[in-house]
Amino acid sequence: MTLLRLACVGLALGLAACGGSPPPPVVYKPLDYSYLPPITLRVASVNVTNNYVPDPAAATLIGQDPEPPATALLDVATRRLVANGTPGTANFTVENASIAQVGGNIVGTLTARLDVKSADGRKNGFTEASVSHSQTAPDSDATPADWQAALYGMTKQLMDSMNVQLQYQIQRNLGDWVVYAPNAAAAPVGAGTGAIKAAPLPSTAVIPGGVPNAPVLTGAPLPLGSGTLGTLPVAPPAPAVSQ
Repeated sequence: MTLLRLACVGLALGLAACGGSPPPPVVYKPLDYSYLPPITLRVASVNVTNNYVPDPAAATLIGQDPEPPATALLDVATRRLVANGTPGTANFTVENASIAQVGGNIVGTLTARLDVKSADGRKNGFTEASVSHSQTAPDSDATPADWQAALYGMTKQLMDSMNVQLQYQIQRNLGDWVVYAPNAAAAPVGAGTGAIKAAPLPSTAVIPGGVPNAPVLTGAPLPLGSGTLGTLPVAPPAPAVSQ
C-alpha cells in the first residue's frame, strides 16, 4: 500500500511539473486617448449616440473583444468633443463599429458623423469620418485568449486612425465651428477667424483606410483637463483633397 501511495504522489508531482498551473488571464486596460487635445465646438451642448446594431455574426466577434469599437469611440467622443457655451447643439453619432471575419481575415470599420446646428437653426453643418482595418485572423486552433488579443489589437488600430481622421474631417468641413485659440470668447458661427492662432503642421501622413495627407498631431501632447479647454494646437482646415 505504501508503494502504491508513493507511486500516486510521484505521478501527481510529475503531471504538475509537466503541465503546471494555467497562466493567469490577460487583463486589457480600456484604450486611453486622454493625452489628445479636446476639440472645442461653438455650441452649448454635445450629444453622443450609438446607432450601430451588429448582426449576429458581428455581435459574436465583438462580444469577445475586451474593448468593443463602439465603446471606445463613444468614450473618445465624450472626452474630446467639448462645448464652449455658444447657443447651438452638436450631435455625434456612431454609424458603424463593426468587426467581421472575411475568409482568413478579420475586418473592422468605424464610421461616425458629427452634425452641428445653431440655436436659431439658420446655421448648420455636418461631417463624417470613416476608417477600416484588416488583419489576419487567428488560426482555426486558436484559443479564446488568442482571439481576445487579435480583436483588442483591431480596435486599437481602428481608434488610432479614427482619432486622426475625425479631427481632420472636423477641421476640414466644420472649421467655423471649432474654437482654436486659448481663452477665445464664444462667437457667432460664421464670424471672422481672427482669434484662431494655430501653427501650421510640419508633417503629413496617409491614414490606413482614410484620406491621404491628413494632418498629424505633433509636439507635446495636451492631457485632457490640463491647460485651457478650446486650445486645438493644429492647423486650420486643410484644402480639399480629391477622393
